[in-house]
Amino acid sequence: MSVHWKILAIFYDSQMAKSEEAGLRELRRGLVAQAAGDVLEIGAGTGANLEYYGPAVRSLAVTEPQPPMLRRLEQHVRERAPHATVLRAPAEDLPFEDDSFDVAVSTLVLCGVEDQRRALRQLARVLRPGGRLLFLEHVRSDDARLAGWQNRLNWLNRALVCCECNRPTLDSIRSAGFEATEVDHAVFPKAPPFVRPLIFGVARLPQPTGQPAPGQSTVGSVG
Repeated sequence: MSVHWKILAIFYDSQMAKSEEAGLRELRRGLVAQAAGDVLEIGAGTGANLEYYGPAVRSLAVTEPQPPMLRRLEQHVRERAPHATVLRAPAEDLPFEDDSFDVAVSTLVLCGVEDQRRALRQLARVLRPGGRLLFLEHVRSDDARLAGWQNRLNWLNRALVCCECNRPTLDSIRSAGFEATEVDHAVFPKAPPFVRPLIFGVARLPQPTGQPAPGQSTVGSVG
């Protein structure tokens, strides 16, 4: 077990508190409220999204690969979402059958997985045809100058918080077979400039013609 992850788990919530209060919490709330049906959240961390799942969610499974984070997640699940199932698993190797979920949720996760494309292929595998991926991720900037700084400082971001700040995540989502039907851009509040570019929205898998999308919520889109 990494000492780095032990320390990060202890301070993660306090480290994120200013960003959450400055707007990140509302982005999470608006996104996660759209989840419905059988739902999977990957890389759930300490459980920042748990309180935003609404009554349209039939079942909720949350995964987290790092034991120090997992212990805090289990505690928060008991307090906030006692009917959820918690599993230790990396996003690149999800322990679920094909076509198991209507919705997958990923918030600030695809920047940190070891193999982003494999993780997205796993999500496409476990989602049912027409299933939705709700995502909130910090990404590589479209501005060439800022993207250059992201490249130069990526080693620092990786060393401090175990994630990459320069990944073209939206391209990876599309390459995995998803159609990004709703994409909005925002700024990661109270974060250094090189990790501020943020995207959030909804991506769907193709579905057979004439069939309704699984897990369709009546909640409006994020915005």
